[in-house]
Amino acid sequence: MIGQLRGTLAEKSPPLIVIDCHGVGYEVQVSMNTFYHLPAVGESALLLTHLVVREDAHILFGFGSARERACFRELIKISGLGPKTALAILSGLTVDDLASAIAQQEPALLTRIPGIGKKTAERLLLELKGKLGDAGALAPSASAPSQQRQDILQALLALGYSDKEAQQSLKNLPGDISVSEGIKSALKSLAK
Repeated sequence: MIGQLRGTLAEKSPPLIVIDCHGVGYEVQVSMNTFYHLPAVGESALLLTHLVVREDAHILFGFGSARERACFRELIKISGLGPKTALAILSGLTVDDLASAIAQQEPALLTRIPGIGKKTAERLLLELKGKLGDAGALAPSASAPSQQRQDILQALLALGYSDKEAQQSLKNLPGDISVSEGIKSALKSLAK
């Protein structure tokens, strides 16, 4: 996997750029948010990357920040959402705007992006809930207690409880409770 590229920016033609790394030019697809922060052609650039391998191509996607790359990786995990659509989302919204839309469950922000209809937007909001973090942190850095609470919440949602009911039942749980004990306690409180 190619994790980053550092070299001279040789070409800028959105969404494609070329970075010259010691005589080898790498074509990289970037979001418009990353594109706007790139230096001028001929200057040094550093991009974090994600390599997508397909049967007919190897495509590098570049990002100006670790948060944007982590968000891209969360987006492409969603069934039916490819890297081009994920890049379009990150071109239309910043990571903070996307996290805010998810936290507030606002599909209207996503439907402004070409190729994202109402149903797709609603599915994205559902599948990304809790993964971009309310405080702006992305999933891998979640602490154990918050990850346990997230697992309990997902279990309750899978059992058919509404998000509001599930969130309310989590408020009464101690911070250090195990997932299985948390589910049992939450179910007891919901049964009342």
